[in-house]
Amino acid sequence: MLRDILAQAWEAMLFNRRRTAITTIGMAWGIATVVLLLAYGNGFSHAIETIFAQWGTNTIGFFPGKTSEQAGGDKAGVKVRLTLDDLDRVSAVVPEIIHISPAEYLDVTVQNDLHTYTWTVVGSRTSYADIIKLTPDQGRFFNGAEDEQRAHVCVIGSEAKTKLFSNGWAIGDTIRLNGVIFTIVGVLQPKMQEGNDNINRVVYIPFNTMSDLKDTTYLDGVWISYQGDYQKIEKTIRDTLGAQHHFRPSDHDALHVANLRTQLHQFQILSLALQILLSLVGALTLGIAGIGLMNIMLVSVQQRTREIGIEKALGARRRHILIQFLAEALAITGVGGIGGISLACLVSVMVGNITFYSAIAKNGQAADIRLIITPAALIVSTVILVITGLVSGMIPAIRAANLDPIEALRYE
Repeated sequence: MLRDILAQAWEAMLFNRRRTAITTIGMAWGIATVVLLLAYGNGFSHAIETIFAQWGTNTIGFFPGKTSEQAGGDKAGVKVRLTLDDLDRVSAVVPEIIHISPAEYLDVTVQNDLHTYTWTVVGSRTSYADIIKLTPDQGRFFNGAEDEQRAHVCVIGSEAKTKLFSNGWAIGDTIRLNGVIFTIVGVLQPKMQEGNDNINRVVYIPFNTMSDLKDTTYLDGVWISYQGDYQKIEKTIRDTLGAQHHFRPSDHDALHVANLRTQLHQFQILSLALQILLSLVGALTLGIAGIGLMNIMLVSVQQRTREIGIEKALGARRRHILIQFLAEALAITGVGGIGGISLACLVSVMVGNITFYSAIAKNGQAADIRLIITPAALIVSTVILVITGLVSGMIPAIRAANLDPIEALRYE
């Protein structure tokens, strides 16, 4: 029976080829719009995640500040000072930590035989490279033995290498940091860099060696990578350091925390809202095509009124007529849906990357928007398409099923 219904629906579509073609194109355009809008939303979300991923999403940095709330007998305005002992305290209470490293920052004069610049030097442990995703492009990152021996070795950013050595080979060459000679052991791959951000001009040296340039008794910051609940870990860090340094855990001025997972979560909420909005816009576009389908089916019912009367006179029941016209509407919807999804896939391949982050950041091509058609997007689009087809086909089908057979036979 199902085969007969589909065959009859197909014959009706072929009988009115022009009308069927126009309606099918409208449905295809509508579903293609839905798929492409969802693909754009997915691409936007992926671009945001890519921006954060270059630093490692499971990363927390905490930095000392000044208290802004009175804690016990201590007045506000007291400067918090972190030491290496705090690394042991945090490691003891947060077993989810994978890597931990102190960090010291200093703007110094960087020189070689031909050039002089003022750039930032970071003193850290070897694990710092794993925490914030510093990947060598040439050479290597300094190791633990070099840190213990206070070796004068350094790793430079990609832009620092270009400015100091142009296209020359930098590994094994030397530079002077505030007059102190350091040997370059690695050059880093470029990171996404906005405006005047100097991230690709930073010079990295071992933490213990940093004491040759500045006093490292008190830390400028601590970075960790972890696995687990980012909110719980941040709270534990605030509670532990607050108890040790006599400030309230709620005092965000006393301890500044850069929790990348928190920031990413906020952007993910915005991305989800954008995808919902784009889904609604696409659904409205497809709804317009559905109205066109409904009008065409109503015209079809009117033109075939006498045919419906004959079918009822021969014993066809209401449900048979209902299914007949509903199947025709769904057949048009199905053909349009297949064509629309195919069109959307073709467009996504042809468009490629849409300029997004690279417009404001160097080396930001990886965070440009690609039209990503996911299985979830196809499922959502198909559900919207089926609902549109059912609603658009049901009203004409009900009208056809409710026709009085005697009046239908008299229809001219």
